[in-house]
Amino acid sequence: MTLHMENLFIQLLIVIMFLAAVFLHVVKKNSTAAFLYCAQSSAMALILLIASIEAGSRPLLFVALATFVVKTLTAPLFFAHLIRRHQLKFSASTYLNVPLTLIAVAALTALTHSHVFASLTALGDGREGMLSLALAMMLISLFLIVNRKGAISQMIGILSLENSIVAFAVFAGLEQASGLQMGIMFDILVWVVVATVFTSMMYKQFGSLDVTAMRRLKE
Repeated sequence: MTLHMENLFIQLLIVIMFLAAVFLHVVKKNSTAAFLYCAQSSAMALILLIASIEAGSRPLLFVALATFVVKTLTAPLFFAHLIRRHQLKFSASTYLNVPLTLIAVAALTALTHSHVFASLTALGDGREGMLSLALAMMLISLFLIVNRKGAISQMIGILSLENSIVAFAVFAGLEQASGLQMGIMFDILVWVVVATVFTSMMYKQFGSLDVTAMRRLKE
């Protein structure tokens, strides 16, 4: 693969990740949201794989493979189990309607391409556009967490945020940092456990994974 084709392929992967984060705001089925997350994670694993090959780094290659196995192969089974166990075919609603949600997503994306984040995107050294998309994914994922009422959608938002942070680190040239690699592995090891315990306790207590059912905690 030539350098030009490789860059085009990486650009395609980051666009796929970005579009997955956007569509997570409008899908109605939990199964579709889980599929979008898996597609995003597959693209992230490929980006890590390409980075490991470029750097000749075995630890980074291991991280890429672990990301693919856990987030692309295992995650669908995990979410399918939750959806089937708690009968969560459709996701909870959002606080903002779809038009307002898309306007907010567009505004956040435009913000990351403005001078406000110019100092961060300058770290890209030729990949400023990719860094801007990674930053946009961060903001969009954060917005997903606060805009969705369903626990599964919020979990996926947190995991999408983690993917976007890793993507930003790779395009900023930080993929060789041992702290980043350890952080990715730690995330991979604990996210299933935390998500399983959280959802099980919430459903047992409230009989629902709609976070609005937790309003009585304020009383």
